[in-house]
Amino acid sequence: MKITIDEEEQVLTCQNESGPRRLPLYSDEAFEIIAQLYLTVGWNQKYTYTFSWLGRPIIQLPDDMFRIQEVIHRVKPDVIIETGVAHGGSLIYYAGLCEAMKKGRIIGIDIEIRSHNRTAIEAHPLFDRIELLEGSSTAPNILEEVRRRIQPGEAVFVVLDSDHSYRHVRDELEAYASLVSVESYIVATDGIMRHLTNVPRGTVRWKDDNPAMAAEDFTRENTHFLIEHPDWEFNESNLSKSVTHWPSAYIKRIR
Repeated sequence: MKITIDEEEQVLTCQNESGPRRLPLYSDEAFEIIAQLYLTVGWNQKYTYTFSWLGRPIIQLPDDMFRIQEVIHRVKPDVIIETGVAHGGSLIYYAGLCEAMKKGRIIGIDIEIRSHNRTAIEAHPLFDRIELLEGSSTAPNILEEVRRRIQPGEAVFVVLDSDHSYRHVRDELEAYASLVSVESYIVATDGIMRHLTNVPRGTVRWKDDNPAMAAEDFTRENTHFLIEHPDWEFNESNLSKSVTHWPSAYIKRIR
């Protein structure tokens, strides 16, 4: 599709096989088209690699972090499990939310927690709400240790942000599903990969090899879960679609 923006005439034109379609530039539909371009071009240019949270790099789209805090505030989990630690920014972010709510702790899991990242995380003022586990998120010994650290009756929320291949995300979904509380969520991040097959840093195989497809297949086969992007807590616009790197990410346990 070819997109032309004419600021003088305030028109956005989309050209495809069916011909041109003109939209008012200042319209909800035009915004959604521009937002999708922002997401794909920004991903390719590594825009998310420019942020930090309370001193630690956080490689996430700010829109996604605002949205997930709305959900965490509503669910108020006792335990947030995050697979994929990297620099620890998102662990610190979730720990800060728990601190503000005066409830909750984070279990962060990574196949390798580099020594300089571990040192920085352990030195952080919010570390008393964080527990670190090093190993594969789907390894039996790691799963057993996670289960041991969850007390009966605790509400559990899971964020999957490690290996984003279809196979690994499916394995994580199967492994952590039983830990998620009813009315809570597993969030399978970075499904945007399916829309990045033709950008310079992308690859064609991501069309089928991505977290969004893993989430969709998982929910088709597991009737206790459904994909349900949570309603926005506040909205005085006519918009209804999130600007997100996480399509089909929010998997809610309904029973």
